[in-house]
Amino acid sequence: MRFTINGSKREADPDIRASLLDLLREEFRLTGTKKGCDHGQCGACTVLVNGRRINACLTLAVMHQEDDIVTIEGLGSADNLHPMQAAFVRHDGYQCGYCTPGQICSAVGMLDEVAKGWPSHVSDDLSSPVLDEAEISERMSGNLCRCSAYPTIVDAIREVHDA
Repeated sequence: MRFTINGSKREADPDIRASLLDLLREEFRLTGTKKGCDHGQCGACTVLVNGRRINACLTLAVMHQEDDIVTIEGLGSADNLHPMQAAFVRHDGYQCGYCTPGQICSAVGMLDEVAKGWPSHVSDDLSSPVLDEAEISERMSGNLCRCSAYPTIVDAIREVHDA
């Protein structure tokens, strides 16, 4: 089977029951994507598939042949950070760091949703959502941080959005 991961064509023959998370971590050794709860409740495994954020633990790898899959490793590098990665560093939005890859991938996907005008459950104006603290918190609610770095995560997201 062929997969496009972080811009590179890759081949693998995963078990048809293997999650996308397990394919990324075990077959391709992309360990930035974390296995947290393995039930879709924590968001540590969030990746971008065709530009949309998903929980990689909840989807089968075989469902994503030929999709464009982007993990934290594909967003930026140590020498060339993605703007969201740089903002997380500036605002100390990572603390222990375990949830950070999922938080960053989710934030990138979330800002794309906002740019497309997609409302959330707390959007006052359905045609043009305003990205205030409540809006960011609602949109990022699927990504948990046990260290409670939420204020600095919100600050980092707001900085990238406003830039």
